[in-house]
Amino acid sequence: MASHYKILVLPGDGVGPEVISVGTQVLSQVAVLYGFEVEFEEGLVGGASIDAYGRPLTDPVLKLAKESHAVLLGAMGGPKWDGLDYSIRPERALLALRQELGLFANLRPVKLFSALAEASTLRREVVEGTDLLVVRELTGGIYFGQPKGITRLPDGTERGVNTEVYTTAEIERIARTAFEAARKRRRKVTSVDKANVLEATELWRKVVARIHRENGYGDVQLEHMLVDNCAMQLIRNPKQFDVIVTTNMFGDILSDEAAMLTGSIGMLPSASLGGQVGTCPEQSRGMYEPVHGSAPDIAGRDMANPLATILSVALMLRHSLDQGEAADQLEMAVEEVLNGGYRTRDIQEKGCRLVGCKEMGRLVGEKIKGDK
Repeated sequence: MASHYKILVLPGDGVGPEVISVGTQVLSQVAVLYGFEVEFEEGLVGGASIDAYGRPLTDPVLKLAKESHAVLLGAMGGPKWDGLDYSIRPERALLALRQELGLFANLRPVKLFSALAEASTLRREVVEGTDLLVVRELTGGIYFGQPKGITRLPDGTERGVNTEVYTTAEIERIARTAFEAARKRRRKVTSVDKANVLEATELWRKVVARIHRENGYGDVQLEHMLVDNCAMQLIRNPKQFDVIVTTNMFGDILSDEAAMLTGSIGMLPSASLGGQVGTCPEQSRGMYEPVHGSAPDIAGRDMANPLATILSVALMLRHSLDQGEAADQLEMAVEEVLNGGYRTRDIQEKGCRLVGCKEMGRLVGEKIKGDK
């Protein structure tokens, strides 16, 4: 096990720098307690990079990412950059990082902490006990498919085109990732597609079924579900799901929907992984980020919820730094703080104490215990 890790920190835009500051502080504290070292490099990305260099991702930052064990990313974008051409908008940096680093699997755990059951918009009896994992394919599909773009037609009107494309190999590797993840959980995979009308996802369903049948995953239950039904079932009965595996666009939408089961999108972490997913640091570079956006309306006001970032740090500890015990401890610290009645604005409930971003980070830090 390595004892020294290089982490690239990309705070990004809006509330990104605030939540990332808390995340790095917590990671530094955990490193001291568990006897390993972290070395931070920081770079500009997204809108901040556009303001400084005219583009959302520079070659030096990409080089740093490729040389790091892991990347900790804040949030990107905001109204300030909405008028830019699509090719240079802040969000293009995110797509480029995923593609250049080979991060084909996005893991988004959706677990409702019991203390937040009342913060969900659904009834407690519906959401309590929810614990699912969305495995989203990340480097294929409609976000990357060609042709794409807006063209002017002879009659003066315009046509916009995006292309949903998947290859057998892309589907095979994300299917294996889902089945392997399910083996460490409750051994059920729900593959979500729109095979009744989209040929690309007809192939998706066929390949996922073949991988399940021919690659020794008989110990894992597989079901297929159309995306519109899945969107409904997540609200109707979320506890039926263990691992959901789906395409890039469907995963983008469903994981944000699932986030609200937890009470707030500010509670949802994510890990984007490639190669030997979830093994030792030499084999599994990853990028870790909260699912929430840049929230420019509250930026700089100490109102953001840092818990999704802290939980993303826990995913980093587990998947890229091979520090599973430290990850468990960090997740328990978050739960203890929530059980103590502390809340940021997005999850505030009657009878709970409202705290800011920095204070929430400090409270989690107080609960972290070392392995000594």
